[in-house]
Amino acid sequence: MVPTMHFQDSLPRLPVPKLEDTIRRYLSAQKPLLDDGQYRKTEEFCKNFANGIGKELHNQLVAQDKQNKHTSYISGPWFDMYLTARDPIVLNFNPFMSFNPDPKSEYNDQLTRATNMTVSAIRFLKTLRDGLLEPEVFHLNPAKSDTDTFKKLIRFVPSSLSWYGAYLVNAYPLDMSQYFRLFNSTRLPRPRRDELFTDDKARHLLVLRKGHFYVFDVLDQNGNIVSASEIQAHLKYILSDNSPAPEFPLAYLPSENRDIWAELRQKLVSAGNEETLRKVDSAVFCLCLDDFPIKDLIHLSHTMLHGDGTNRWYDKSFNLIIAKDGTAAVHFEHAWGDGVAVLRFFNEVFKDSTQAPAITPQSQPASTDSSAAVQKLSFKLNDALKTGIIAAKEKFDATMKTLTIDCIQFQRGGKEFLKKQKLSPDSVAQLAFQMAFLRQYGQTVATYESCSTAAFKHGRTETIRPASIFTKRCSEAFVREPSKHSAGELKQMMAECSRYHGQLTKEAAMGQGFDRHLFALRYLTAAKGIALPELYLDPAYGQINHNILSTSTLTSPAVNIGGFAPVVPDGFGVGYAVHDNWIGCNVSSYTGRNAREFLQCVQKALEDMFDAMEGKSIKT
Repeated sequence: MVPTMHFQDSLPRLPVPKLEDTIRRYLSAQKPLLDDGQYRKTEEFCKNFANGIGKELHNQLVAQDKQNKHTSYISGPWFDMYLTARDPIVLNFNPFMSFNPDPKSEYNDQLTRATNMTVSAIRFLKTLRDGLLEPEVFHLNPAKSDTDTFKKLIRFVPSSLSWYGAYLVNAYPLDMSQYFRLFNSTRLPRPRRDELFTDDKARHLLVLRKGHFYVFDVLDQNGNIVSASEIQAHLKYILSDNSPAPEFPLAYLPSENRDIWAELRQKLVSAGNEETLRKVDSAVFCLCLDDFPIKDLIHLSHTMLHGDGTNRWYDKSFNLIIAKDGTAAVHFEHAWGDGVAVLRFFNEVFKDSTQAPAITPQSQPASTDSSAAVQKLSFKLNDALKTGIIAAKEKFDATMKTLTIDCIQFQRGGKEFLKKQKLSPDSVAQLAFQMAFLRQYGQTVATYESCSTAAFKHGRTETIRPASIFTKRCSEAFVREPSKHSAGELKQMMAECSRYHGQLTKEAAMGQGFDRHLFALRYLTAAKGIALPELYLDPAYGQINHNILSTSTLTSPAVNIGGFAPVVPDGFGVGYAVHDNWIGCNVSSYTGRNAREFLQCVQKALEDMFDAMEGKSIKT
């Protein structure tokens, strides 16, 4: 009823926080991480910054922001941060989300599910391009705003005012500017800075299986979806290809350091592969058909987060992966967008493919000549490229050996129980991570929780800093001296943590954190060629941005489990979800940190907190 981009023009702009607020928030986040002497030094750096160079930079940032009303102050620097990073994108940036199985078990057959999900994904693409995809809106009062009546009214409000109309009924439209990069898009490796490439004229799908590349059209000349039975026939044809895996699987190359990959890509082009690469880059998306079933959740995470390096194209905006047993996931590149657009796509594809499947397990594929419709891509490889692929494979294999993933499902309760206790479910999960790390390593460390700022035009994310003086005090009480505190006192401390975490979350969602602001000011110093201010040279600044605990949460009826690798070599990557009656947690670590032990400590922390909430004494 409401056109896709109806609210886009009138979205509010991401505010540049006041410098004094940023400094105050920064110091609050530093407090639990520093001893008194270090804290005093950091305070001094902050004071000098706020009264000197920081003030000038802030004024320049505000002036610049006023001149660029079409975007947000973070958008350019943030794209740059991703695109100039030279580390391999697999593990360092790309996350995954896996789908729940289709509730009708016979629909989880690989060919059936691949066909249905592909058709649903193309339906989403069509709906989006025709401007018929309902705008993404965050409803604070769905009974009032998520209704047909409201939609009928709001569509007559001009675009330049529509946001205000939604705001009146407590609805917050979200930025939709990232959606156009969901399809036909690829991150291209370039020396020093990659580029994002999109070609929305292309009509073909890229399919990877056993390291081989195939393309076929999923849209016809008029832009209509090719019939589901034809798509099924083509996928069946690909699944029946018995050729052995290629000796030099090209898919290893996008797992390389970006400068090395940029150089190798240039060699690929020179060797006569430009046209073929163009087909890979412009494809609607990449469908990966794996040849093995999924054994358990840990195997699932490894498979969807990185796989064996032969059957993904990590540079595509997303890979839709479907295992032999129909287990499915989305693995996505992060530079072009954040979880908001991907999660929306993910939810819609799950809903559509399970509730309105294009084919049934009994459907017969069309009797069409797939050998004519499906093109198997072949690449011309010279010795330099073969050497490059072997080197990439060796690095890839060596890195994957150092990665551990483990997960738990805590069954004693979830959202429902915690809300009755008047505690924020998210704050309880975050507190459990703080307690776990304290128990395992005896300290409080820099912790990152991502929060979307999509309520603003070209908003990206802001950081919530869950480690606070409140979580530190509470964790120490639970871990070091539980017998000294009554259950009531422990509950009181948890309530304090919950209140403070709630405040941080609200501030971050409103663009009032400190991380992005300090990042933008630092980016400005580099752009102006000014020497880096002392604040940024302070070891404490380096330490708080070395996020040992990197955390992110997603709950949706479509998501089974999601995850990502640690963002620093000595860190943990913590993907978690608080469901109605249980809490799930998926943790990754490299050699040197122990994910399993950390999760045992998380389990213990949750047990202790639930005991305290039920008035029981804590077992040491």
